Amino acid sequence: MYIYSNVSPQPPAIHNSIFDSLLQPMRDRIDRIEICDRNFAHTACKLIPSQCPFARDIQLFGRTLFHIPPMCKINPLYDQLMSLRFRALTYLADVCGEDITCYSNRQ
Repeated sequence: MYIYSNVSPQPPAIHNSIFDSLLQPMRDRIDRIEICDRNFAHTACKLIPSQCPFARDIQLFGRTLFHIPPMCKINPLYDQLMSLRFRALTYLADVCGEDITCYSNRQ
C-alpha cells in the first residue's frame, strides 16, 4: 500500500521560469566541476547520498503499513548532484582503480 502526499515535485508553472533562471547559474557551476583529485572524489561520494534519505517503509509487527516516497526530486539541484556523485565514483573506479563498493546504498 502506498500513500503519496500531494506535494508536487515541481513549483507552480507560473514561477517555474523565474525559479529556473535563478538556479541555472548554480546548475551550470555544479555541472562544470571536474573531478581530478582523489580526496575531492571521496568527499563528494561521502557527502552526496546514493539514495534519498527520506524514503521510508513504515512497518508494524513486520507488515508494511505505508511507504513514504523519496522526496529528493523536489530538490532543484538533484540531477546535478547525482551527476557529480556519479562522476566522482567513475573517477575513483576508472582513474584511481579503487573499489567503490563502500559507497553503495546497501548497509
